[in-house]
Formats: sequence, structure tokens, C-alpha cells
Amino acid sequence: MSLKNVRLEVMQFLEKDVDALIEKYLIPIDTIWQPTDFLPNSEGKDEAFFEEIKEIRELAKELPYDFWVVLVGDMITEEALPTYESWLMDVEGVDQVGEGGNGWSKWVKQWTAEENRHGDVLNKYLYLSGRVNMKEVEKTTQHLIADGFDIGTDRDPYKNFVYTSFQELATYISHNRVAKIAKSKGNKRLAKMCQIISGDEMRHHHAYSEFIERIFEVDPNQMMMAFYYMMKQKITMPAHFLRESGGKIGTAFEEFSNTAQRIGVYTSRDYVEILEKLIARWKIDTITNLDDDAEKARDYLMKLPQRMYRLADRMKIPENSYQFKWVEPAVSK
Repeated sequence: MSLKNVRLEVMQFLEKDVDALIEKYLIPIDTIWQPTDFLPNSEGKDEAFFEEIKEIRELAKELPYDFWVVLVGDMITEEALPTYESWLMDVEGVDQVGEGGNGWSKWVKQWTAEENRHGDVLNKYLYLSGRVNMKEVEKTTQHLIADGFDIGTDRDPYKNFVYTSFQELATYISHNRVAKIAKSKGNKRLAKMCQIISGDEMRHHHAYSEFIERIFEVDPNQMMMAFYYMMKQKITMPAHFLRESGGKIGTAFEEFSNTAQRIGVYTSRDYVEILEKLIARWKIDTITNLDDDAEKARDYLMKLPQRMYRLADRMKIPENSYQFKWVEPAVSK
């Protein structure tokens, strides 16, 4: 049997548990928070609505240029959700054809519905803040969706679940750190907004990590090889094609990444710490009945964090020399 067929068989075997996993990790629509919970009530009295907007704009002045670059980049990453959903819908074992599709497509749709609120609330906040050039932000968002992405997973569910396990934890870290910076500047509304988004991301991380745990139980050799493959090629961030209007694909991503590192929102050490957490979570060191290739893959994975820490410690973060079109220099602090 080919590896592709084995993966499909495993996905079909695990599908029986998807409804229980949805109930465990996703929150019903009538219960979960919505963007309006954190934004001025446009149905209220005009005076109260405009006073809240005034407060948002005043507090926004306290946050520096680099912070806004990171918040905009995070929002654009969240707004490119159509790309992520279409990618996951094409994964082997996910079938959306027929009434409701299969269990895995049900997961992808409900996960997408939760994720959709993140870009929505951040977009509205940025619009009200008065600190960013929304038209340039919108152009970048449209470019990112139009350009798509290639995260190196093909249609392989094992590789895709490694990617999502890693990436959901990375976005948790990013949103959580942004929340802490906002709180330190007295911006409680934005802090709460980013904190609750980070909570969603952590739940989703635990879900995808459990998918991997279940695959390790039934196909440890190929699951180990998929983990090895993804870490050897390195996890590509979902916004790696980020560009501004008039720019080439990917030209803005490095600068955005440098900015995030400069203010400590997401760093190269965070990348390695996520890898360590996944190794510990999946008990990579104790998995048994591995063939020779999988054993070599395990050895590589176990040694990788220390190698990467050495590289991270030598990495120098450049000073800011790039002016994003998203944030006007006249209002930077």
C-alpha cells in the first residue's frame, strides 16, 4: 500500500472521533465571543459611541510605530484565512462533497468560523484607531490572499497537522505578547482583545496536537518522518508572501519579522521553544517500534533544538531602516 493510501486510511479511521474533538476544542457559536463584544456599540446613543471611539484614538497614540507594524501584520495574517481554509480543504482525507461533507471537512469549516473573528475584530479596531493607512493595509491583505502560499506540506495530512500544531502555538505567543504590550501602555480594550484571540489559538493548538498524538498511536513511523520533514525544511510562516502595494511577493515579510523580533513579540528563540514543546507533548523520546529511518529522524529531532538555540543566539536583529506604507511616520513615536 502506498504512503498516500496509508494516510488516507488513517484519516478515515480517526474520522469517527472528529465530532468529539469538535465538542472538546471548539465553542458553540451562540456561546463564543464576537468582535462586537470589544468594539463601540454602533446601535447605542451617538454620544457614547463617539466617546468610545475618541478613547480608542487617544489610547492609540501611546503605542509606538513598531507596535503598529506588528499589529497590522498580525491582522493581515488573520485576514488571509480564505487561503488557509482552501489549503486545508484540499488535504488528503478531507472531503467537503455531499451533505455537510465528511467529519474532517466539518472540523475545517468550524475551525475557520472561529478563526474568522480574529481578523474581523482587529480590522475594525485598526480602522477606528486612526493610526494606520487602511487602504494600504487592505491592498496588502488582498495581495496576500491573491498570492496564496506554499507551506511545503503538499496534501499530506500528517505534515499539515504538524504545521498547524506549530503555527497555532506561534500565533498564541504573538497575540499574547501584543496583549501584554498594550496592557503596559494602559490600553485595556486592545489587551483584552488580543488576549482572547490568543486563547482561541491555544485551544486550536491543543486540538491539532491531539490529532498528531492519535496518528502516532496508529502510524508512528510515517508520523515521525513527517515531523522530521517539516522541521528539517523549517516551518514557513503563513504570511511569508507578504508584500505591500507595488512590491514583489515576500518583500515585506522579512521586515515585518524583524520588527516582531525587535519588540519581542515573536523571536527565533520562540521558534525553538515551540519545537521543544512539541517534542515533549508528543513524547518523541519514548515512542517505540520505529524502523531505522524513523529512528534516525527521531535522533535528528531530539538534537535539533540545541543546534537551533546556538544559531538563534548568534542572530543579530537589524535596526529599523524600513518604512511601511501601513503606518505613517508622522504619527510614529
